Amino acid sequence: MGYKVAVVGATGNVGREMLDILAERAFPADTVVALASRRSLGQEVSFGDKTLKVQALDQYDFSDTDICLMSAGGETSKEWSPRIGQQGCVVIDNSSAFRYDSDVPLIVPEVNADAVVGFTKKNIIANPNCSTAQLVVALKPLHEAATIKRVVVATYQSVSGAGKDAMDELFNQTRAVFTAGEVKVQKFTKRIAFNVIPHIDVFMEDGSTKEEWKMVAETKKMLDPKIKLTATCVRVPVFIGHSEAVNVEFERPLSAEEATQILRSAPGILVDDKREPGGYITPHEAAGEDATYVSRIREDITVENGLSFWCVSDNLRKGAALNTVQIAEVLVNRKLIQPKQKAA
Repeated sequence: MGYKVAVVGATGNVGREMLDILAERAFPADTVVALASRRSLGQEVSFGDKTLKVQALDQYDFSDTDICLMSAGGETSKEWSPRIGQQGCVVIDNSSAFRYDSDVPLIVPEVNADAVVGFTKKNIIANPNCSTAQLVVALKPLHEAATIKRVVVATYQSVSGAGKDAMDELFNQTRAVFTAGEVKVQKFTKRIAFNVIPHIDVFMEDGSTKEEWKMVAETKKMLDPKIKLTATCVRVPVFIGHSEAVNVEFERPLSAEEATQILRSAPGILVDDKREPGGYITPHEAAGEDATYVSRIREDITVENGLSFWCVSDNLRKGAALNTVQIAEVLVNRKLIQPKQKAA
């Protein structure tokens, strides 16, 4: 007997990706249900070679559902995830609503899969921010080898991280530039077409943005609270795929060659670093792929035990949907949950 899985936010970018990945990876589900708000009621979404009719979240009974993949935003998650968890369904939440709750594990399976057992406190597991997910996949094996002291990261984040409206805005603005039309700014604070915006999420009192704060807090929670991290998060005119320029300072020496070998053997990572024109990965190549790609690995001689590298991943997949499904696979593979229908 397989599991019953519900996907909340099934009509959004990440929700659709979750359905695709569940099918691609042959997740052991007998039943998959697509849920969204009432305004999406009756819409159809694809699940493998099947078509699912979207049901309304507020009319759905989770008592016989095993896993809920939640991708409907923070406010919806705050309202619904605790209710769903109380019905005995494990929620894997893609929003920031519960990431910093000490009773909710924050999980990237390649980094801290063992921490998933903490889900029993609230029946909720948090998925990290998309920019943090790919970063910690790359940092984890390096931290184990030489202990990270400090990280300086600049992100180059695609518009898909801000949703479908943001993708439409980039498309429409780009078309307007070429047709001498009006460039309308709606989703972003400034024009995004042929531009970059050093601002993601709201500003905080210290001058950083919440996106930058998330990277700090989440890296500390998942990897090591002693790591010092500073981030500058930038939105760029790319549809899918986040890129990061990462500078790391270690407690012990780690050569570029050693780091390359460590990363080549680490789970979830593909190293493509030829030190020649085109010998690196860009977001265009990473789109639609599961891996976190690392390129441009080199020593930083301006600090003791310093290393720099370039990191790219599909933010809709590893940054969101794929990581969520991988967490569900950990629950199943480690037999931390049993199908309710089987139990009945």
